[in-house]
Amino acid sequence: MRIIAFLFGLIFAGCAAAQYPLKPIRLVVPFPPGGAADLTARVVSMPLSVQLGQPVVLDYKSGADGAIAGNEVKNAAPDGYTLLFGTNTGMCAAPALRKNPPYDPLADFTPVALVGKFGFFVFTNAGSVPAKTLAELIAYIRANSGKLNYGTGNSTSILASAQLAAIERLDIAHIPYKGDAQASADLLGGRVQMLIGTPGTLLPHAKEGRVRALATLLPTRSPLLPEVPTMAELGQKGISIQPFGAIYGPKGLPREVVDRLAKEVAVAMAKPDVREALGRHAFEAQSSTPAELADFHRVQLDIWRRTVKDVGIVPD
Repeated sequence: MRIIAFLFGLIFAGCAAAQYPLKPIRLVVPFPPGGAADLTARVVSMPLSVQLGQPVVLDYKSGADGAIAGNEVKNAAPDGYTLLFGTNTGMCAAPALRKNPPYDPLADFTPVALVGKFGFFVFTNAGSVPAKTLAELIAYIRANSGKLNYGTGNSTSILASAQLAAIERLDIAHIPYKGDAQASADLLGGRVQMLIGTPGTLLPHAKEGRVRALATLLPTRSPLLPEVPTMAELGQKGISIQPFGAIYGPKGLPREVVDRLAKEVAVAMAKPDVREALGRHAFEAQSSTPAELADFHRVQLDIWRRTVKDVGIVPD
């Protein structure tokens, strides 16, 4: 009887996966409303809702560098109705920056599809820093060794700034903030001279000339600031962190569900209106197969772990 029940369960699960989805899908977002992850997830959820024929509902579980949201999905039933809008913060930073990681991001989740890359830029205060290029900024910091400050508002800006300082051997003080908004305010106020962060509130100030964007971590130039070169263009290939957004499910997600979701994400990311909407938030829309996301994630996680060690950050 147990064997018959088990086989019946497998058949039922297979049928349910083939008919997926039959009800609304919960997409867990690891940050509060209003931030870059939320804005991106909102844009992505709309075409997916239409294509899947069921609402994709955002559920905000912020805190612990994305680990709260990650654990929420890790412990969910692997049926495709609870998914994670994963970012490098929860899927790379949290595991790399903790002595006791909250989960294994490679083993405890099912990769579905990459959504794209978040736009991070190197900003300076135009009024107090004369540099107009990244090379000039580096030279200015060296000429004022130990006298300048840089701000950070998230784990990506912390590690990318530490990478740049280590590669160029810069003596510049680190001032951490709880978010990009506070760090941006102090950049505008001249209390910090450099910030690697998202455009957010700084974009209009960059257009007005109050701050300068000298480089982007994006693999290609952003349409928001097309005149700003990439780190690779400037020869800074050592800055290898690529802040990303991607869809994950719990471990054991059925292959039929994974393939359906990956297909629909690819269709959504190819839509011109979706790409344009994401581009307005300095987010470069992309897509991938589940295997490509797994490979990309593995490389990025390794970069985070090595960089944490190389720059001397001690995991908490």
